[in-house]
Amino acid sequence: MNRTVRITAAASAAILGLTLTACGGSSDGDAAGEGLLAHIESGSVTLGTKFDQPGLGLREADGSMSGLDVDVATYVVNSIAKDNGWSEPTISWRETPSAQRETLISNGEVDMITATYSINKSRAESVNFGGPYLVTHQGLLVQSGNSDIKGLEDLDGKILCSVTGSTPAQKVKDTLPGVQLQEYDTYSSCVEALRQGNVDALTTDATILGGYAAQSPGTFKLVELNKDGKPFTNEHYGIGLKKDDTEATEAINKALKAMYDDGSFDKFLEENIDGGEGVEKATPGDLSFLN
Repeated sequence: MNRTVRITAAASAAILGLTLTACGGSSDGDAAGEGLLAHIESGSVTLGTKFDQPGLGLREADGSMSGLDVDVATYVVNSIAKDNGWSEPTISWRETPSAQRETLISNGEVDMITATYSINKSRAESVNFGGPYLVTHQGLLVQSGNSDIKGLEDLDGKILCSVTGSTPAQKVKDTLPGVQLQEYDTYSSCVEALRQGNVDALTTDATILGGYAAQSPGTFKLVELNKDGKPFTNEHYGIGLKKDDTEATEAINKALKAMYDDGSFDKFLEENIDGGEGVEKATPGDLSFLN
């Protein structure tokens, strides 16, 4: 009889546990739910970044990850965990090409993305943004021996490379209709096309181009892309996450401010972006530039 009672009690407890999980009525159910904060609390997060951008997001030969965006993302999730009294989560990295970022966030395949992710109105309609955590400007990468391209107007009639889903090349095309636009899936493909002479220049953010120039000393050089003496663009890098997740967005901004205050961001710049050339600090939480 006692054995029957024990079995019945165990079965009832199991059913109750399933019910609570389904209804989200327990702290364990919340922790196992969807969203960045729930996954940090549960101890496992999936973070998106680039895998082919030296100094920003790069998958090394041994499988480890390096770069400024990697360091920022790691700091943010660990800071959020610390603030809430949780253990630092295990991080799984997911490659997030420019054209796939909003889809991967919306589908829940990543919890957040730091991948040279410039904040703009169109993207902000699909995802939330924490940050910005830096401001950079659009530039050009050309072969080191190229003396023909010294600025924006010199691109007229030239073949310009950028990445599908990224905005920099289209901005140049809108300004100079004579530019021949060539798009690839990744910036590393553009760099190889430039190396082989199949394109005349590569355009994107100066942070990205600086990483590639540093990776191949003497092969490429950076050219400033200005219009009327001013930077051609201002690119505000943000952290993308699921749309309308206000609580997680606020937690990210709090972590970014702490990263500035304790000197970690300056350290990350020094280690990854040649002392921070072409990078300015931003104001996390201030998206007024979208107006």
